[in-house]
Amino acid sequence: MMHELFSMVDAQRVTDDRRALHGLAGTGFDIQATFDYVWHALTQMGLAPKKCGRCGIIADIGAGEKCVLLRADMDALSIREETDVPFASQNGCMHACGHDLHTAMLLEAARILKGQENTLGGMVRLMFQPAEEPLIGAADMLQNGLLDGVKPIAAFMIHVMTNIEMPVGTAIVSAPGVSAPAAGMFEIRIQGKGCHGAMPHTGVDPITIAAHTVLNLQQIQTRELSLTQPSALTIGMLKAGDAANVLPDRAVLQGSLRAFDEETRQYIIRRVEEIATQTASLFHGSAEVELLGGAPTLMNDAALSASTLTALRELLGADKALLSSDLGGDAAKSAGSEDFANVSHEVPSLMVALSAGRPSEGYAYPAHHPRTKFDEAALPVGAAIYARMALNALQM
Repeated sequence: MMHELFSMVDAQRVTDDRRALHGLAGTGFDIQATFDYVWHALTQMGLAPKKCGRCGIIADIGAGEKCVLLRADMDALSIREETDVPFASQNGCMHACGHDLHTAMLLEAARILKGQENTLGGMVRLMFQPAEEPLIGAADMLQNGLLDGVKPIAAFMIHVMTNIEMPVGTAIVSAPGVSAPAAGMFEIRIQGKGCHGAMPHTGVDPITIAAHTVLNLQQIQTRELSLTQPSALTIGMLKAGDAANVLPDRAVLQGSLRAFDEETRQYIIRRVEEIATQTASLFHGSAEVELLGGAPTLMNDAALSASTLTALRELLGADKALLSSDLGGDAAKSAGSEDFANVSHEVPSLMVALSAGRPSEGYAYPAHHPRTKFDEAALPVGAAIYARMALNALQM
């Protein structure tokens, strides 16, 4: 099976797809060029894609009551690329998280599965998802027909990893249970009172309020949560003012929070709201908090984990297919949240990580960095993994 599947992968084609998609990078739901590329590729291979939600795409291969869902995310990040690759994005957005690889790999897997359509023993539903980074795309697709007409027995996703000292093409199968934390994105809008910088006593300084808010929020993790409640709270954006000698009216902060259980996540959300509003009030201003998006914990099914690990060891070799819990440390769980988690609470699901860049071989920057790069040698491996996971699940 290993030889057979890899012989079906066109390494040049999946690389060409990835490079084309890399140059079409868009963010959130603003991915029309990527949408058009994927739609055209699916129709070219004889499939009948359907729009799902704002700009998601689904397409079915095969037929029958038994169904498997394969997901790839399509959006990029608002990062100006600083790599030296000849196909670098020029539009101010960048696939710095590898979603272009995921999409290209799933397109190639779709071609393989389409060629075996009459012997699949069921249906494979392809899910090409927008807006994974803001954690709102999967929910949009679920609310707009992703699972209409089907009841998948399994759902799979792959996420590439770079800047990891592991042979390229190594698959890490998630152990049963939670592999990625629940998350929430939020915005804090602080209202002050603008005035001349020489007369600060006549106004209310929203920048001072914002600074105290950032510091006060750090107390949640350091003083309110125990060591048994791993979490992260990050303020990644603070905007205020346009001139050095003017106090502005407003300041805006955006941040994210993560926790490995829902009770902790809800506690942090409540405390963010309390601290933001009360800190603003303390300095005679006001604040409002808006939740921008989020995802629950990513749950991995025990039966799928065991079956997929066996299947991928047959495909790749025992040393190239590992179980996350056997690795220990940070590799056992991802600190980054994953929008696929929404699917995992509706369908038995599994996340597989794929190594795609060793620091010792020139892949020295992590994901979400303007200089991050991915080793394209992982592309044919990922395509074969997608196909193998679908075929294995349909045979269970």
